[in-house]
Amino acid sequence: MEELYRQKSLEYWDDRHKEYDRASIKVDDWLERFDDLIMAAQKPILDLGCGSGNDTLYLISKGKKVISCDQSPNAIMNIAKNFPECYDIKCFNMLDGMPFEDGSFEIVIADLCLHYFLEKDTKKILDEINRILQPGGHMILRVNSVNDVLHGAGDGREIEPHVYEMEGKTIKRFFDDDDIRYFFKDFDIEYMKEEIMTRYKLEKRLYRVCVRKR
Repeated sequence: MEELYRQKSLEYWDDRHKEYDRASIKVDDWLERFDDLIMAAQKPILDLGCGSGNDTLYLISKGKKVISCDQSPNAIMNIAKNFPECYDIKCFNMLDGMPFEDGSFEIVIADLCLHYFLEKDTKKILDEINRILQPGGHMILRVNSVNDVLHGAGDGREIEPHVYEMEGKTIKRFFDDDDIRYFFKDFDIEYMKEEIMTRYKLEKRLYRVCVRKR
């Protein structure tokens, strides 16, 4: 079943990331709160699950070197076309580990990409992010809230606490305060707030979080 979830996820996102141009990419202001960290970074910033490149665009506009990554070949094809100034671009599934050396990054961005996994896989991915962060490095992220009812919270078959099998055999995890503290217990949580995002057609409830590697 886990292999099926993985395959359906790839099919879903590859279909979502059909060809589009840079002018159509929207940026919201969620990273602005952490501009002091972003601007102080000397190393390239890792944009995990970069998708269409919303955060890649923001970081490039700040003059930062960006390594953009996604599991979807279509997403990566579009990133390569739309952001030739990217420092590097990589296509991989986070379930297979991160193709980077220990302590490679000061900042990892994980925007709406960490809530598609079972508990054991979520822990494995976070361990890998911890590994590739340098001591004192930061991960800045957003994840689904349990109150995100317009985007699937409580829908489908619950296969783990707060994890639902959606139509099409993809899965989604939804977080509450306790979930954030549980999954990120190996980091220092510096910022955590449930918020509303309006970039999509329907408002989305999510957590904006910044954690620091100890």
